[in-house]
Amino acid sequence: MYSLFSLIFTTILWPLSWAVALLIIAAVSKKPRRKKRCLIWSIVILVLFSNRFLLSLFAKAWDVAPAPLPEGKVYSAAIILGGFTNVDLENKGFFTDHSDRLIEGMYLKSTGRVSHIMMSGGNSDRIAKKFTEARWVRKTLLEMHYPDTAILIDQKSTNTYENAIYTKRILDSAHLKPPYLLVTSAFHMRRSMYNFKKKGMDVIPYPCDYLAGNAPLWVIDYFVPNANVMYAWDYYLKEAVGIVVEHLKS
Repeated sequence: MYSLFSLIFTTILWPLSWAVALLIIAAVSKKPRRKKRCLIWSIVILVLFSNRFLLSLFAKAWDVAPAPLPEGKVYSAAIILGGFTNVDLENKGFFTDHSDRLIEGMYLKSTGRVSHIMMSGGNSDRIAKKFTEARWVRKTLLEMHYPDTAILIDQKSTNTYENAIYTKRILDSAHLKPPYLLVTSAFHMRRSMYNFKKKGMDVIPYPCDYLAGNAPLWVIDYFVPNANVMYAWDYYLKEAVGIVVEHLKS
């Protein structure tokens, strides 16, 4: 129910939805003044929300900055949040465009900054019932010769709220001491920190997979529309809706 509500609400708020709705109104409207206004506002929305500079400004304000890590300190676990895999028609897993989460977690383990990888992610896609993200990631890590004893998984959670619940239970049962490094996409870190802190977990932000705000801009980024930028707003709007809903639930 929560996922459905979030999807519907985000779709309503998505700038492209507004732009398309205004274009439809302009197309069917018989009043020249209304037609003109709808066309103008549609163009304004498309231009503003396809501007990389404006997205970069928002990302810098929204994204949680990485915390400084003391040199030589080893943390008990890197908590990697799912959302970077999918399943094909043969029910086989594959990595998607947010797999930087796993890459960073593997880097932390390989360089000795953490002793364990805690992979949290079940399957929010009810169609592929046999596939769970955490189990598939564990299998992949074992094939890459990561030790079985250093991998913990939660394959029950279907959203960020449940990530926090099940991860806490598993880490407590394993007697791994906090603080833990929380590894997820930069756009997702604010809501993730909120949920994990609400469950009483001592986590340190380790953001990755930046959509904007962390790289220099080209001159054209200030003026030329970019379709990928509008797509990126979908992630930020979903996060904003999610954190509001979770505030209301608490």
